Amino acid sequence: MATITHFDIGADDMKRARTFYEQLFDWTFTEVPPPMDHYQLIATTGLDGKPGVGGGLMKRDAQGRTGITNFMGVASVDLALAKVKELGGQALSGRLTVPGFGYMAMCLDTEGNPFGLFQDDPQAQ
Repeated sequence: MATITHFDIGADDMKRARTFYEQLFDWTFTEVPPPMDHYQLIATTGLDGKPGVGGGLMKRDAQGRTGITNFMGVASVDLALAKVKELGGQALSGRLTVPGFGYMAMCLDTEGNPFGLFQDDPQAQ
């Protein structure tokens, strides 16, 4: 069963957004080197002190997204994209490589809600 494995937050002002989430939730941020320097990784911690779902902060519209987008972990982005289309959803992108992390794709569900698919593969180039 797929679960939320990652989230992205779009921001007009990344410094302002980072400060907000650091102070509100105690999240920690890590800068990412070029070519992904428009992106920062977010580490979260649950109330029990255990690591939570990780995320990212990005300049709004850097990937055509706004607001907060959840990513579902899947075994195969390609197979999941085919199923999205079969079930009446829409693929907004094909499979995209996230070097060193895996593969992703952006979709809309049948109600127009955006979500992402993510396939873990640390060898992705």
